[in-house]
Amino acid sequence: MQIRKARSTDAEAIAPIMLTAMEEIIYYFIGEQDQQKATAFLTYHIAEPGNQYSYEHIIVAEEDGNIIGQICLYPGNKLEQLRAPILSYLRTHFKREPNSGNETQAGEVYIDTLAVSIAAQGKGMGKILLLYAIDLFVHRQKEALGLLVDKENPKARKLYLDIGFKPVKEVSIFGKQLVHLQYS
Repeated sequence: MQIRKARSTDAEAIAPIMLTAMEEIIYYFIGEQDQQKATAFLTYHIAEPGNQYSYEHIIVAEEDGNIIGQICLYPGNKLEQLRAPILSYLRTHFKREPNSGNETQAGEVYIDTLAVSIAAQGKGMGKILLLYAIDLFVHRQKEALGLLVDKENPKARKLYLDIGFKPVKEVSIFGKQLVHLQYS
């Protein structure tokens, strides 16, 4: 297995994996529950620079030439700048103006998505990507990592807490109750 920075040419492989982590959010963004349109939306943005889902912010796990996991993270202070192309695209292509709230802020590198392909689930791949990000951003670059976890997902919350993330606050975004966790 290899962990590496994503490339724009990885977009088609990353999009369906990323979608598993944020299907409800993307459906909310595009205004319909259409998996094909949601995957196309992500594929487009992953391949493009300068947005929050861009390959520029993704680290992938690859095995036998296949991408099996991804973690997408970016500086929290750049959220508005990185979200602007997403909102512009939604206005132009879907006539949508979603109210998304701010899931991060200055002072942290925000983990937007962490997802593993269905075939690779249950093998610790998500934890490997998470530990890689902790080593890179917290230990080497002295940054704090932040993420949101659904209060209704105790398994994920336990994983993050066991690794060393600490609760910072509770937030409500997209009608969900979430806990903001940080690792520093």
